[in-house]
Amino acid sequence: MGRMDDREAARSAVREFLTSRRGRITPADAGLPAQSTRRRVKGLRREEVALLAGMSPEYYVRLERGQATGPSAGVVDAVAAVLRLDADERAHLGRLLAALTPEARRRKPAPAADPVTPGVRVLLDALDHLPAVVLNARLDVVAVNRLGRVLYAPVFDVPGPPNAARLLFLDEPRARELFPHYDRIAADTVAMLRIEAGRHPDDPRLLELVGQLSTRSAGFRTRWAANDVRAHRGGTKTFRHPVVGEITLPYENLAVDAADGQVLTVFTPRPGSPEADAMRLLASWTASAQ
Repeated sequence: MGRMDDREAARSAVREFLTSRRGRITPADAGLPAQSTRRRVKGLRREEVALLAGMSPEYYVRLERGQATGPSAGVVDAVAAVLRLDADERAHLGRLLAALTPEARRRKPAPAADPVTPGVRVLLDALDHLPAVVLNARLDVVAVNRLGRVLYAPVFDVPGPPNAARLLFLDEPRARELFPHYDRIAADTVAMLRIEAGRHPDDPRLLELVGQLSTRSAGFRTRWAANDVRAHRGGTKTFRHPVVGEITLPYENLAVDAADGQVLTVFTPRPGSPEADAMRLLASWTASAQ
């Protein structure tokens, strides 16, 4: 891909993101007076964003088109405040704007090494009663312990490298069976891939994944077009497993320092809780089945 193509792709990413965020905010949300004329745009007009952010309409148009040169942090913060961007969205916008610079277009390629270090492998194997999985930023399953593999078994049945997004969008019936809260997990998954696309827009494996999912899944295309972004954080996730039934597990995400983008996710039910007992039952069942 030539440099001009890189620049146009970067501009398109800024334009699509800001347009999608602008479309979420109504004039009433922004405190603007009601107008009697019928509006032809969803959300705020560009000139309304400019007014509220304290800049000229011409400058905001250039900013949204990715044509503004080096907007200051104050300008970006003002736009972020008008569009009510959360912390993840503000950081994503900053990365998209930074990608417009010549220096960014000479960016380093995305890291290619995926195997986990021996120390992480030892840690995974030591967690014999806690499911654990290592994902990279493309949501490939890089490594997993025994309980994690049992919990995420359908991921390994989808053709191609094990990947959480492939399961969700290329084998949706099984994914809906595994994840009772499918729609929330699907939206979060696409939002995390959007963040990675902002960090490494030239990653060939990410481009291949997004292209495959966009071609084969209408659900993915719709969510991708929404331009939502969300960082990978801890929380809870509900599974439906044939041995232990429906179970909601808290989890923590731990960044793997030795590999850029790798995250160790450990499911952490409270000791003595029904969820912890269910994990021990699952571990016992797994051992007896081998």
